[in-house]
Amino acid sequence: MEQNNYQGVLQQPLNTGFNATTTAREVLGDQDLTGKVVIITGGYAGIGLETTRVLAAAGATVIAPARDPGKAGKNLAGLRNVTVETMDLMNPKSIDAFAAGFVRSGRPLHLLINNAGIMWVPLRYDSRGHESQLSTNHLGHFQLTARLWPALKKANGARVVTVSSYGHQFAPFNFEDPDFRHRDYETLQGYGQSKTANNLFTVELDRRARTHNVRAYVLHPGAVNGTDLGREAPIALFQQMGTFDEAGNLKPEVAARLKTLAQGAATTVWCATSPLLNDLGGVYCEDADVAELDKGNLPDFEDPSTHRGVQPYSLDEANAKRLWSLSEEMTGITFAVD
Repeated sequence: MEQNNYQGVLQQPLNTGFNATTTAREVLGDQDLTGKVVIITGGYAGIGLETTRVLAAAGATVIAPARDPGKAGKNLAGLRNVTVETMDLMNPKSIDAFAAGFVRSGRPLHLLINNAGIMWVPLRYDSRGHESQLSTNHLGHFQLTARLWPALKKANGARVVTVSSYGHQFAPFNFEDPDFRHRDYETLQGYGQSKTANNLFTVELDRRARTHNVRAYVLHPGAVNGTDLGREAPIALFQQMGTFDEAGNLKPEVAARLKTLAQGAATTVWCATSPLLNDLGGVYCEDADVAELDKGNLPDFEDPSTHRGVQPYSLDEANAKRLWSLSEEMTGITFAVD
């Protein structure tokens, strides 16, 4: 019987030969993705855009749902095999409309890449009353995956890849007050629990979905230069972490250690395409390999290479099952994997 990754029992590096400097094109190699259909949220900016470029260049048909289709269209102009559609991860009706349209098309979905996310934003809520980082980073993707489930099954070999973060180490999931209704809002805590949710969702999805030949993976892309993920975060937060100087500028020694966009997209592309993962799922990955469990080493925020490992609490069996049920309750949908 195939083993689940509860408690991180499968978190053993495969010694792929890749590292933090490997690019998305390098991990893909000469694989031909002609005939493969990909949906990637946030596939028009940052590492999402680089992921789209690499997969489309290899022949995949890529659909990039976007809250701002005008911006997405400009960023993706000139790329073959790529189309833009409208969807907002904080708008449940738009998720349902996008997914229903795709399912009606009758196409299989070979790759769903849950890439879009927000980070370190002020407290705000979605239309259902859920905190925005949790809503965008987890609940929206939970609903999207559920609605696209018929197309994922139809692919007979699909993968669901979710972009998490080392930031899951900032906080476990707070089941008592996930929306910060009864505690002070700390944006790092909100971000951390949303990324812990990504990990828990993945380990549980893989357990449930693999009988239908659908596997799930979650990853830390690394600390990447050139994204706008932290555009709303106060400079004081970065200064507190030691990455920005008193004038509000990124320290040169920190910038020199950050990944490029091409390097930042590598683990996403590896999780989406690597044959090494054909018989392995539910794992948390980094630097185009399976990550180790966290060893309790304190990170140095000025040195991104120290941001490694995955917390066992984010792969815990009881937490994963509890989050699945809570996510159904919070979204008002039933995600029946059958």
